[in-house]
Amino acid sequence: MKPDAISKQILFGSQKAGKTYTFDEKHDETLPADMWFQESDEGLILFIVFYTQACRWSRCLGCNLPSKVSQDHVPYKSLMAQIDHVIVDREVRSRASLIRKVIVSNNGSVLDEDTFSSTALMYLIAQLNLNFPNLSILSMESRPEYVDLAELEFISRALAEGDTPTQLELAIGFEAFDHHIRNEVFDKGLSLETFEGLVNKMAPYGYHLKCYFMQKSVPGMSDVEAVTDIQNAIDYLSQIVKEHDIQINIHLNPTYVARGTALESAFRDGSYTPPLLEDVAEAARYAKGKSISIFIGLSDEGLAVKGGSFLLPDNQPLVEKLELFNCSHDFNILNEICKNRKVEL
Repeated sequence: MKPDAISKQILFGSQKAGKTYTFDEKHDETLPADMWFQESDEGLILFIVFYTQACRWSRCLGCNLPSKVSQDHVPYKSLMAQIDHVIVDREVRSRASLIRKVIVSNNGSVLDEDTFSSTALMYLIAQLNLNFPNLSILSMESRPEYVDLAELEFISRALAEGDTPTQLELAIGFEAFDHHIRNEVFDKGLSLETFEGLVNKMAPYGYHLKCYFMQKSVPGMSDVEAVTDIQNAIDYLSQIVKEHDIQINIHLNPTYVARGTALESAFRDGSYTPPLLEDVAEAARYAKGKSISIFIGLSDEGLAVKGGSFLLPDNQPLVEKLELFNCSHDFNILNEICKNRKVEL
Protein backbone atom coordinates (compact mmCIF):
# COMPACT_ATOMS: atom_id res chain seq x y z
CA MET A 1 0.00 0.00 0.00
CA LYS A 2 1.28 3.49 -0.84
CA PRO A 3 2.42 5.65 2.11
CA ASP A 4 -0.26 8.30 1.45
CA ALA A 5 -2.99 5.64 1.53
CA ILE A 6 -1.66 4.35 4.86
CA SER A 7 -1.65 7.89 6.28
CA LYS A 8 -5.31 8.23 5.30
CA GLN A 9 -6.06 4.85 6.87
CA ILE A 10 -4.44 5.96 10.14
CA LEU A 11 -6.34 9.24 10.12
CA PHE A 12 -9.62 7.42 9.44
CA GLY A 13 -9.11 5.15 12.45
CA SER A 14 -8.29 8.08 14.73
CA GLN A 15 -11.32 10.04 13.58
CA LYS A 16 -13.60 7.01 13.93
CA ALA A 17 -12.57 6.75 17.58
CA GLY A 18 -13.01 10.49 18.14
CA LYS A 19 -9.37 10.96 19.08
CA THR A 20 -8.03 14.50 19.39
CA TYR A 21 -4.30 13.93 19.86
CA THR A 22 -1.75 14.79 17.18
CA PHE A 23 1.19 12.74 15.93
CA ASP A 24 4.79 13.52 16.85
CA GLU A 25 6.08 14.79 13.52
CA LYS A 26 8.81 16.89 15.20
CA HIS A 27 10.61 13.82 16.55
CA ASP A 28 14.08 13.13 15.15
CA GLU A 29 13.42 10.13 12.91
CA THR A 30 16.92 8.77 13.53
CA LEU A 31 16.09 8.24 17.22
CA PRO A 32 13.71 5.65 18.73
CA ALA A 33 10.48 6.94 20.27
CA ASP A 34 11.42 5.45 23.64
CA MET A 35 13.31 2.64 25.34
CA TRP A 36 13.62 1.40 28.91
CA PHE A 37 14.67 -1.59 31.01
CA GLN A 38 12.41 -3.96 32.94
CA GLU A 39 13.24 -6.59 35.53
CA SER A 40 11.35 -9.87 35.38
CA ASP A 41 11.66 -13.54 36.27
CA GLU A 42 12.98 -13.98 32.71
CA GLY A 43 15.91 -11.69 33.52
CA LEU A 44 16.76 -8.19 32.31
CA ILE A 45 14.44 -6.92 29.54
CA LEU A 46 15.19 -4.13 27.08
CA PHE A 47 11.96 -2.63 25.72
CA ILE A 48 12.40 -0.59 22.51
CA VAL A 49 9.72 1.53 20.85
CA PHE A 50 10.88 2.48 17.37
CA TYR A 51 9.71 5.69 15.74
CA THR A 52 7.83 4.63 12.60
CA GLN A 53 4.59 5.32 10.83
CA ALA A 54 1.73 4.75 13.26
CA CYS A 55 -0.52 1.73 13.76
CA ARG A 56 -2.82 1.35 10.76
CA TRP A 57 -5.77 0.30 12.94
CA SER A 58 -5.40 3.34 15.19
CA ARG A 59 -8.95 3.24 16.53
CA CYS A 60 -8.75 1.44 19.89
CA LEU A 61 -10.82 3.46 22.34
CA GLY A 62 -8.30 4.21 25.11
CA CYS A 63 -5.05 4.13 23.13
CA ASN A 64 -2.98 7.21 22.34
CA LEU A 65 0.29 5.36 21.67
CA PRO A 66 0.23 6.51 18.01
CA SER A 67 0.77 10.05 19.32
CA LYS A 68 4.40 9.09 20.04
CA VAL A 69 5.12 8.18 16.41
CA SER A 70 4.44 9.55 12.91
CA GLN A 71 1.43 9.70 10.65
CA ASP A 72 3.84 9.67 7.71
CA HIS A 73 6.21 7.03 6.38
CA VAL A 74 9.63 6.69 8.06
CA PRO A 75 12.26 5.30 5.63
CA TYR A 76 14.38 2.24 6.33
CA LYS A 77 17.62 4.20 6.62
CA SER A 78 16.17 6.21 9.49
CA LEU A 79 15.05 3.00 11.21
CA MET A 80 18.55 1.55 10.84
CA ALA A 81 19.94 4.74 12.42
CA GLN A 82 17.54 4.21 15.35
CA ILE A 83 18.85 0.67 15.76
CA ASP A 84 22.43 1.98 15.76
CA HIS A 85 21.43 4.50 18.43
CA VAL A 86 20.11 1.72 20.67
CA ILE A 87 23.23 -0.41 20.24
CA VAL A 88 25.66 2.40 21.11
CA ASP A 89 23.59 3.79 23.99
CA ARG A 90 25.85 3.93 27.05
CA GLU A 91 23.47 2.11 29.41
CA VAL A 92 22.63 -0.54 26.81
CA ARG A 93 26.32 -1.18 26.16
CA SER A 94 27.08 -1.46 29.87
CA ARG A 95 24.31 -4.02 30.37
CA ALA A 96 24.53 -5.82 27.02
CA SER A 97 25.74 -9.12 28.49
CA LEU A 98 22.89 -9.07 31.06
CA ILE A 99 20.05 -8.54 28.61
CA ARG A 100 18.00 -11.72 28.35
CA LYS A 101 14.98 -10.44 26.47
CA VAL A 102 14.30 -7.66 23.95
CA ILE A 103 10.75 -6.48 23.26
CA VAL A 104 10.43 -4.67 19.93
CA SER A 105 7.53 -2.28 19.41
CA ASN A 106 6.54 0.62 17.21
CA ASN A 107 3.26 1.20 19.07
CA GLY A 108 1.66 -0.78 16.26
CA SER A 109 2.77 -3.82 14.27
CA VAL A 110 6.46 -4.52 13.79
CA LEU A 111 5.51 -7.24 11.27
CA ASP A 112 3.60 -4.78 9.08
CA GLU A 113 6.21 -4.23 6.37
CA ASP A 114 4.45 -1.06 5.20
CA THR A 115 5.14 0.67 8.53
CA PHE A 116 8.28 -1.19 9.68
CA SER A 117 10.85 -1.84 6.95
CA SER A 118 11.84 -5.47 6.33
CA THR A 119 15.40 -4.31 5.66
CA ALA A 120 15.50 -2.61 9.06
CA LEU A 121 14.02 -5.69 10.75
CA MET A 122 16.76 -7.91 9.31
CA TYR A 123 19.37 -5.36 10.37
CA LEU A 124 17.92 -5.32 13.89
CA ILE A 125 18.21 -9.11 14.22
CA ALA A 126 21.81 -9.00 13.01
CA GLN A 127 22.66 -6.33 15.58
CA LEU A 128 20.96 -8.29 18.37
CA ASN A 129 23.02 -11.36 17.48
CA LEU A 130 26.22 -9.34 17.37
CA ASN A 131 25.75 -7.33 20.56
CA PHE A 132 23.63 -9.29 23.05
CA PRO A 133 25.48 -12.59 23.63
CA ASN A 134 23.04 -13.90 26.24
CA LEU A 135 19.77 -12.95 24.58
CA SER A 136 17.23 -15.74 25.08
CA ILE A 137 13.95 -14.21 23.84
CA LEU A 138 13.02 -11.71 21.14
CA SER A 139 9.44 -10.49 21.47
CA MET A 140 7.82 -8.63 18.56
CA GLU A 141 4.53 -6.76 18.83
CA SER A 142 2.04 -7.14 15.98
CA ARG A 143 -1.60 -7.45 15.10
CA PRO A 144 -2.35 -11.04 13.95
CA GLU A 145 -3.18 -10.05 10.38
CA TYR A 146 0.45 -9.16 9.70
CA VAL A 147 1.87 -12.48 10.92
CA ASP A 148 3.49 -14.39 8.05
CA LEU A 149 4.77 -17.87 8.91
CA ALA A 150 7.49 -17.80 6.26
CA GLU A 151 8.78 -14.54 7.73
CA LEU A 152 8.70 -15.95 11.26
CA GLU A 153 10.59 -19.05 10.17
CA PHE A 154 13.30 -16.88 8.60
CA ILE A 155 13.54 -14.68 11.71
CA SER A 156 13.71 -17.75 13.96
CA ARG A 157 16.54 -19.27 11.90
CA ALA A 158 18.47 -16.00 12.04
CA LEU A 159 18.03 -15.75 15.82
CA ALA A 160 19.38 -19.29 16.21
CA GLU A 161 22.68 -18.13 14.74
CA GLY A 162 23.48 -15.89 17.73
CA ASP A 163 25.89 -16.86 20.52
CA THR A 164 22.86 -18.04 22.51
CA PRO A 165 19.94 -19.57 20.57
CA THR A 166 17.09 -17.10 20.94
CA GLN A 167 13.40 -17.98 21.23
CA LEU A 168 10.89 -16.00 19.17
CA GLU A 169 7.82 -14.57 20.92
CA LEU A 170 4.89 -12.79 19.30
CA ALA A 171 3.10 -10.13 21.36
CA ILE A 172 -0.44 -9.15 20.47
CA GLY A 173 -2.92 -6.73 22.01
CA PHE A 174 -5.99 -8.52 23.39
CA GLU A 175 -6.91 -5.66 25.78
CA ALA A 176 -10.15 -7.19 27.13
CA PHE A 177 -11.54 -10.71 27.13
CA ASP A 178 -15.25 -9.93 26.97
CA HIS A 179 -16.21 -9.84 23.27
CA HIS A 180 -18.61 -6.90 23.59
CA ILE A 181 -16.08 -4.79 25.48
CA ARG A 182 -13.13 -5.80 23.28
CA ASN A 183 -14.70 -5.33 19.87
CA GLU A 184 -17.88 -3.28 20.19
CA VAL A 185 -16.79 -0.78 22.86
CA PHE A 186 -12.98 -0.73 22.69
CA ASP A 187 -13.03 -1.48 18.92
CA LYS A 188 -10.03 -3.80 18.96
CA GLY A 189 -11.06 -5.75 15.88
CA LEU A 190 -9.89 -9.11 17.25
CA SER A 191 -12.11 -12.19 17.31
CA LEU A 192 -11.38 -15.38 19.23
CA GLU A 193 -11.47 -17.20 15.89
CA THR A 194 -8.66 -14.98 14.60
CA PHE A 195 -6.67 -15.46 17.79
CA GLU A 196 -7.10 -19.23 17.73
CA GLY A 197 -6.09 -19.27 14.07
CA LEU A 198 -2.86 -17.54 15.05
CA VAL A 199 -2.27 -20.11 17.80
CA ASN A 200 -2.81 -22.94 15.32
CA LYS A 201 -0.19 -21.43 13.00
CA MET A 202 2.37 -20.79 15.75
CA ALA A 203 2.12 -23.86 17.94
CA PRO A 204 3.86 -26.38 15.63
CA TYR A 205 6.95 -24.13 15.54
CA GLY A 206 7.21 -23.69 19.29
CA TYR A 207 6.97 -19.90 19.17
CA HIS A 208 5.90 -18.20 22.39
CA LEU A 209 2.95 -15.84 22.70
CA LYS A 210 2.47 -12.73 24.83
CA CYS A 211 -1.03 -11.26 25.20
CA TYR A 212 -1.47 -7.68 26.38
CA PHE A 213 -4.51 -6.96 28.52
CA MET A 214 -5.75 -3.66 29.93
CA GLN A 215 -7.52 -3.90 33.27
CA LYS A 216 -10.65 -1.71 33.30
CA SER A 217 -10.18 -0.66 29.69
CA VAL A 218 -13.46 1.18 29.05
CA PRO A 219 -15.91 3.55 30.79
CA GLY A 220 -18.87 1.90 32.51
CA MET A 221 -16.82 -1.07 33.69
CA SER A 222 -16.82 -1.57 37.46
CA ASP A 223 -13.71 -2.58 39.36
CA VAL A 224 -15.22 -5.98 40.09
CA GLU A 225 -16.14 -6.52 36.43
CA ALA A 226 -12.60 -5.54 35.46
CA VAL A 227 -11.08 -8.14 37.79
CA THR A 228 -13.49 -10.80 36.54
CA ASP A 229 -12.63 -10.03 32.91
CA ILE A 230 -8.93 -10.70 33.54
CA GLN A 231 -9.72 -13.87 35.46
CA ASN A 232 -11.83 -15.10 32.54
CA ALA A 233 -8.90 -14.37 30.21
CA ILE A 234 -6.57 -16.39 32.45
CA ASP A 235 -8.93 -19.37 32.33
CA TYR A 236 -9.31 -19.14 28.55
CA LEU A 237 -5.60 -18.83 27.81
CA SER A 238 -4.74 -21.59 30.27
CA GLN A 239 -7.04 -23.90 28.31
CA ILE A 240 -5.39 -22.79 25.04
CA VAL A 241 -1.99 -23.75 26.51
CA LYS A 242 -3.23 -27.21 27.44
CA GLU A 243 -4.81 -27.83 24.04
CA HIS A 244 -1.92 -26.56 21.89
CA ASP A 245 1.18 -27.01 24.05
CA ILE A 246 2.15 -23.36 23.51
CA GLN A 247 3.78 -21.02 26.03
CA ILE A 248 1.66 -17.93 26.81
CA ASN A 249 2.39 -14.92 28.98
CA ILE A 250 -0.22 -12.34 29.99
CA HIS A 251 1.16 -8.81 30.15
CA LEU A 252 -1.39 -7.11 32.39
CA ASN A 253 -1.45 -3.33 32.13
CA PRO A 254 -3.53 -1.24 34.52
CA THR A 255 -5.36 1.25 32.30
CA TYR A 256 -4.41 4.92 32.52
CA VAL A 257 -6.43 7.82 31.11
CA ALA A 258 -4.74 8.56 27.80
CA ARG A 259 -4.81 12.10 26.46
CA GLY A 260 -7.02 12.77 23.47
CA THR A 261 -9.18 9.65 23.81
CA ALA A 262 -12.73 8.81 24.91
CA LEU A 263 -11.30 7.77 28.28
CA GLU A 264 -10.22 11.35 28.87
CA SER A 265 -13.76 12.61 28.27
CA ALA A 266 -15.17 9.99 30.65
CA PHE A 267 -12.54 10.85 33.25
CA ARG A 268 -13.36 14.56 32.99
CA ASP A 269 -17.10 13.98 33.54
CA GLY A 270 -16.47 11.61 36.46
CA SER A 271 -17.72 8.43 34.78
CA TYR A 272 -14.31 6.73 34.71
CA THR A 273 -11.48 6.21 37.19
CA PRO A 274 -8.33 4.10 36.63
CA PRO A 275 -8.07 0.75 38.44
CA LEU A 276 -6.49 0.49 41.86
CA LEU A 277 -3.28 -1.50 41.99
CA GLU A 278 -4.83 -3.65 44.74
CA ASP A 279 -7.43 -4.75 42.17
CA VAL A 280 -4.72 -5.46 39.63
CA ALA A 281 -3.01 -7.68 42.21
CA GLU A 282 -6.34 -9.44 42.81
CA ALA A 283 -6.73 -10.17 39.11
CA ALA A 284 -3.12 -11.31 38.69
CA ARG A 285 -3.08 -13.67 41.65
CA TYR A 286 -5.77 -15.75 39.95
CA ALA A 287 -2.98 -17.01 37.68
CA LYS A 288 -1.41 -19.01 40.52
CA GLY A 289 -1.28 -22.66 39.55
CA LYS A 290 -2.50 -21.95 36.04
CA SER A 291 -0.59 -22.91 32.91
CA ILE A 292 0.16 -19.31 31.86
CA SER A 293 2.62 -16.79 33.30
CA ILE A 294 1.79 -13.18 34.12
CA PHE A 295 3.68 -9.87 34.15
CA ILE A 296 2.23 -6.64 35.54
CA GLY A 297 2.96 -3.49 33.53
CA LEU A 298 3.72 -0.53 35.78
CA SER A 299 4.34 2.37 33.39
CA ASP A 300 1.98 4.95 31.92
CA GLU A 301 4.75 6.05 29.53
CA GLY A 302 4.05 9.68 30.47
CA LEU A 303 0.89 9.63 28.35
CA ALA A 304 -1.74 9.94 31.09
CA VAL A 305 -3.69 13.13 31.77
CA LYS A 306 -3.07 14.81 35.11
CA GLY A 307 -4.60 12.66 37.85
CA GLY A 308 -5.51 9.96 35.35
CA SER A 309 -2.76 7.46 36.07
CA PHE A 310 -2.86 4.36 38.26
CA LEU A 311 0.47 5.64 39.61
CA LEU A 312 -0.38 7.82 42.60
CA PRO A 313 1.81 9.91 44.92
CA ASP A 314 1.20 7.53 47.82
CA ASN A 315 1.31 4.09 46.14
CA GLN A 316 5.03 3.78 45.35
CA PRO A 317 5.50 1.08 48.04
CA LEU A 318 2.77 -0.93 46.30
CA VAL A 319 4.48 -0.45 42.93
CA GLU A 320 7.71 -1.77 44.43
CA LYS A 321 5.92 -4.89 45.70
CA LEU A 322 4.45 -5.54 42.25
CA GLU A 323 7.88 -5.06 40.68
CA LEU A 324 9.19 -7.64 43.14
CA PHE A 325 6.43 -10.01 42.04
CA ASN A 326 7.46 -9.54 38.41
CA CYS A 327 10.99 -10.61 39.30
CA SER A 328 10.14 -13.47 41.65
CA HIS A 329 6.69 -14.68 40.55
CA ASP A 330 6.00 -15.15 44.26
CA PHE A 331 2.22 -15.11 44.61
CA ASN A 332 2.53 -14.59 48.36
CA ILE A 333 3.37 -10.97 47.51
CA LEU A 334 0.04 -10.57 45.73
CA ASN A 335 -1.82 -12.32 48.56
CA GLU A 336 -0.32 -9.87 51.03
CA ILE A 337 -1.36 -6.89 48.90
CA CYS A 338 -4.92 -8.20 48.63
CA LYS A 339 -5.40 -8.74 52.37
CA ASN A 340 -6.80 -5.27 52.93
CA ARG A 341 -8.37 -4.81 49.52
CA LYS A 342 -11.77 -3.14 49.63
CA VAL A 343 -14.26 -5.17 47.61
CA GLU A 344 -17.05 -3.33 45.82
CA LEU A 345 -20.48 -4.47 46.97
